[in-house]
Amino acid sequence: MFEDKVDEIIDQYQSDPSALIQILLAIQREYRWVSKEAIDKVSKKLDVPLNRIHHIVTFYKAFSLIPKGRHEIHVCTGTACHVRGAPRLLDSVQDLIGIKPGETDLDLKFTLETVGCVGCCALGPVMVIDGEYHGKMAPAQSEAVLKNYA
Repeated sequence: MFEDKVDEIIDQYQSDPSALIQILLAIQREYRWVSKEAIDKVSKKLDVPLNRIHHIVTFYKAFSLIPKGRHEIHVCTGTACHVRGAPRLLDSVQDLIGIKPGETDLDLKFTLETVGCVGCCALGPVMVIDGEYHGKMAPAQSEAVLKNYA
C-alpha cells in the first residue's frame, strides 16, 4: 500500500524530475515524514541521484527523515514570547505530553518543537498546533487546548 501511494504521488506529477520538491512535499504531507523507502522509490522512478534527494530533504526544514506525530506543536520562544512566559508554557506542555522539543511521542500523537518567532509578538506567548495559533497562553490553559487534539 505504501509503495502504491508513493507511485500515485509521483504519477500526479507525470514522473517529472523538475517536480522533485513538490513530490517530496506531497509525500511529507501524506506520511508526515520522508522515509528511506520513499526516497529510493522517487530516485528510481525519476532517475534522480539519491545524493541529490538526500541533499534536498536535509537542507529544507519542511522535510523530516523521522516520523512526526499526527499533531505538531510549536511553542514560540522568541523575545516577546519569552518575556511573557514562553519558558513556563513550554515546561507545562512538556509535562503534559511527556516529550521535549525535537521529540515525538511513542504513539506518534504529538511532535514538539520550539521556534524563534511565529510573527505575532503581540499575542505572546504563542503555541501553534497544526497551524492553528493559540495566543496569550498561560501554562494553565495548555491542558485545555491540548485536549482538543487528543
